[in-house]
Amino acid sequence: MARNDGQIVIKKYANRRLYNTGTSTYVTLDDLAVMVKKGEDFTVQDAKSGDDITHSVLTQIIFEQESKTGNTLLPISFLRQLISYYGDQMQMVVPSYLEHSMQAFTDQQVQMREQINKTFGDTPLGKNLQVPIALVEETVRRNTEMFQQAMKMFSPFANAAPAKETRKAEAKDIDELKEQLRALQTKLDNLG
Repeated sequence: MARNDGQIVIKKYANRRLYNTGTSTYVTLDDLAVMVKKGEDFTVQDAKSGDDITHSVLTQIIFEQESKTGNTLLPISFLRQLISYYGDQMQMVVPSYLEHSMQAFTDQQVQMREQINKTFGDTPLGKNLQVPIALVEETVRRNTEMFQQAMKMFSPFANAAPAKETRKAEAKDIDELKEQLRALQTKLDNLG
């Protein structure tokens, strides 16, 4: 198996075919997506020049997944925000922030699954994904807010809302969270 520092090497030829040097077989973008989901580490190299083109191939996989399934992970507002950072002085910070955010999200997802299994076990609520999905959505919303706040710290005068409006928005968010907690507690009480 041809490997580069423990990574499988995928070669991309001029005819756009991808060759897995680890298994000596041709693969597709879908095959590479499966490898990513399995946690297999690979790099993609241009067969002629030897250049590392992993980033562009992974981006192509995301594009194909977004257009193929109709279930998009990247909302338009996120894409617009992301595009706006290209050429901006914050461009250097965004990749690191996104990487850390995704790792935090993954860690929270593992913790949430463990907690659901510990709390509900093999019950209908443990199998019903609406409550966990609501928790994930809340986590995403909070991560987005943290990202926006972090961006405001780097440019404190851009888009600064007056303090009174900020406090009103925060109070509204807190009230919404309290209401969601009450609704969740009611559901839990009804199950018990």
